[in-house]
Amino acid sequence: MTFSHAVWTFLFSMVPVGELRYSIPWAVLHYEMHWYQAFPIAIVGNLLPVPFILWFLDPVARFLSRAKPLRRVIEWVFARTRRRGSLIERYGTIGLTVFVAVPLPGTGAWTGAILAFLLGIEFKRAMVCITLGVLLAGAIVTMLTLFAVEVAQSLHLIS
Repeated sequence: MTFSHAVWTFLFSMVPVGELRYSIPWAVLHYEMHWYQAFPIAIVGNLLPVPFILWFLDPVARFLSRAKPLRRVIEWVFARTRRRGSLIERYGTIGLTVFVAVPLPGTGAWTGAILAFLLGIEFKRAMVCITLGVLLAGAIVTMLTLFAVEVAQSLHLIS
């Protein structure tokens, strides 16, 4: 593992769309990092933006909503996120943990933080739930990545 591979894995984990769902497989397959190197780097990178989202989403959204085109974008993002919030509304903070843990596009720490904000979940509780969800998602993605590598090697698709 080189320093630049670790930095790129960390940065990929911070990107809202892919988060660690893409950075762990990328690190293991492309950079040939060991899973135990990629996992903690991706976890920290994925969690780093969360407190800032929870702290600053309200003032930033209010400020950006002053411009009509941006208001429409913000309303669209919030409406789309609220539609995904039924699990959390039904099961509370456990629902937030499960939502973040499911390694599918559109779920994850960023969306979980936005949902926690929109549903008024207290900061500490949201951080605990999102952290647990990210750890679970990281474990699931890591296991799926290692399984895919084993299958590909057994089929002689990769060496």
